[in-house]
Amino acid sequence: MNKRVTFDMPEEMHQLIVEYASEAGAEPDDYLRQMIQRHLEDLQDIAAADEAMKRIQSGEDKVVSSEEFWRGLDD
Repeated sequence: MNKRVTFDMPEEMHQLIVEYASEAGAEPDDYLRQMIQRHLEDLQDIAAADEAMKRIQSGEDKVVSSEEFWRGLDD
C-alpha cells in the first residue's frame, strides 16, 4: 500500500526537481520517488560495506588477492 507524504521544501529545490524530472522525461513525483529509492539503496549498500569492513577488521573475514581468488576457483 502506498502512503502519501507531504513536506515543505524551498522553491529553489522544487524548481530543480521539476527541471531534472523534465530532462529525464518523468513527472516530478515519479522522479523524486526514484531519487529517494536510489538513496535508500545507497544507504543499504553503505551499511553492507561497513559490516564487511568490520568483519575484515575483526579477522572474521579476510581479503585475498585476485590471483588467489581465481586460483581458488580452479580447485
